[in-house]
Amino acid sequence: MTGFTPDAPVLHEIKNHSEALAQAEAGVAAMAAERNNRWYPKFHIASNGGWINDPNGLCFYKGRWHVFYQLHPYGTQWGPMHWGHVSSTDMLNWKREPIMFAPTLEEEKDGVFSGSAVIGDDGELKFYYTGHRWANGQDNTGGDWQVQMLAEPDNDELTSATKRGMIIDCPTDKVDHHYRDPKVWKTGDTWYMTFGVSSADKRGQMWLFSSKDMVRWEYERVLFQHPDPDVFMLECPDFFPIKDKDGNEKWVIGFSAMGSKPSGFMNRNVNNAGYMIGTWEPGGEFKPETEFRLWDCGHNYYAPQSFNVDGRQIVYGWMSPFVQPIPVEDDGWCGQLTLPREITLGDDGDVVTAPVAEMEGLREDTLDHGSITLDMDGEQVIADDAKAVEIEMTIDLAASTAERAGLKIHATEDGAYTYVAYDDQIGRVVVDRQAMANGDRGYRAAPLTDTELASGKLDLRVFVDRGSVEVYVNGGHQVLSSYSYASEGPRAIKLVAEFGNLKVESLKLHHMKSIGLE
Repeated sequence: MTGFTPDAPVLHEIKNHSEALAQAEAGVAAMAAERNNRWYPKFHIASNGGWINDPNGLCFYKGRWHVFYQLHPYGTQWGPMHWGHVSSTDMLNWKREPIMFAPTLEEEKDGVFSGSAVIGDDGELKFYYTGHRWANGQDNTGGDWQVQMLAEPDNDELTSATKRGMIIDCPTDKVDHHYRDPKVWKTGDTWYMTFGVSSADKRGQMWLFSSKDMVRWEYERVLFQHPDPDVFMLECPDFFPIKDKDGNEKWVIGFSAMGSKPSGFMNRNVNNAGYMIGTWEPGGEFKPETEFRLWDCGHNYYAPQSFNVDGRQIVYGWMSPFVQPIPVEDDGWCGQLTLPREITLGDDGDVVTAPVAEMEGLREDTLDHGSITLDMDGEQVIADDAKAVEIEMTIDLAASTAERAGLKIHATEDGAYTYVAYDDQIGRVVVDRQAMANGDRGYRAAPLTDTELASGKLDLRVFVDRGSVEVYVNGGHQVLSSYSYASEGPRAIKLVAEFGNLKVESLKLHHMKSIGLE
């Protein structure tokens, strides 16, 4: 794409309209007053009420962690987007903050869409986000009109901000209306921005802009175009450097690909979030060295955003309820974020995403079950009623013969459960929801490498919240995040073996504290 010169921004101070924010707060409060907590998370971030999606504006600023998120405060389905906000000093105890952004400007009148936060050379923070309008002024039948916007916080607590207006307009003749989700970083003495674009011929791309002052941005090039012509948009792009085990710098490009078709175990969700590892030099295009790989193999993972704090690359994802039925829509809230994960490169050169070390601080107590052996088709109850727990277990694959074995979580008296299991016939860890009474079903499968299989051991960390499960395989080499809507009554956890025996070397169960958002 050539010939695009963005207009110079016309900056001005536009204070957030207090009336719009007050209405949004009232909307969330009304939803929260009627909220059903049967599946409301105890240790995951969710809105007090209403619908949420993408994590936004992630940062550590002046002693506090800040997580913003896309919020529709007036209903449990997607609608005009606002920015919700929670903060913490330790990533363990969170408090609700005032809604940060509501649609108040012409360029964003139909939604304050996703974006990121970055701390400038002066130590001050800036928000970059997408302003959204329906092109026909009414609905999505005429497509979108999306532009990039700038805002600056009014205080160190980030509880309100001043909007500075549009900094990059959309060249509508070169874009098929998708043009959103800016990510900003600095390399050398230059600031860069990338965001997702659907080109005029409907190819998913990420464009690259540069700036010296973080305000005036110049178009440089297409940073990356997805090789699959079915992929028409790359939502929520991410881009950051990372060191491999030998100290070599690689670049990870992340995006949520819209339009990819299912193929075997890959791309089973409506849209799929993944990454490639490669190289990049300022001014050039990204050069991938790997194929597209999923960030998370579960049913419900999308729109991750990462940020760097003191050398740690930390990422949150949105647990997206992709398809109906979505029973939580009836409960006054809908959507939650994953646990925060730290991104590293493993010895094999692939990405590892493990829960940040701080998460161990959520453990309230520990029940050590030691080693367990189950005979043919054996079963053992690990917990009679577990709504919020973490389980650490090591399976001795070499000493086990079961075709499938693992944990039935949210197991209720009506026979419903979600199954977290190792499937020996396919050499994968699966989350199987075929026995669930609520929500959509199906199963998802995370691959193990030949080296992992040959090791004869399998380490699993399984986080069970009231309505979800996150499974970390071998320290986060793979992850599966899925909703699990338990039936009424006690929610047991059972260790099971199918068609063979199971040897578990160790199994610990930790009860988890609340993060304070209930």
